[in-house]
Amino acid sequence: MISRFPGLTPTRSRAVAHDDLVFTVAVAPDPVSPSMYEQSAKALARIDESLALCGTDKSKILSAIVYITDIKRKGEMNRAWDEWVDTKNPPMRACIGVDLEPPHIVEIVVTAVK
Repeated sequence: MISRFPGLTPTRSRAVAHDDLVFTVAVAPDPVSPSMYEQSAKALARIDESLALCGTDKSKILSAIVYITDIKRKGEMNRAWDEWVDTKNPPMRACIGVDLEPPHIVEIVVTAVK
């Protein structure tokens, strides 16, 4: 059975639990800063909130996919990630350059265990 959890603002932030797995996606909340670092940090904070809502935390993340609009600014996202990630158990991570719905320039999708 899939348990769906209501999204936070903006509506593109969601969490879903299925058996022992949690799937969550997050973007920075409004107002949206043009800074890649700030959007990354805020989206990661949303991931923390969603994981907590689903009964887990970032130490149990299996994988993360980070979508960014400008791959040349990946260093800014990496700085936010390095400040946030559980260094004792860093998950697999992929960073992909894509076009996102403006004004968002970062979107993060995470799979974790409960």
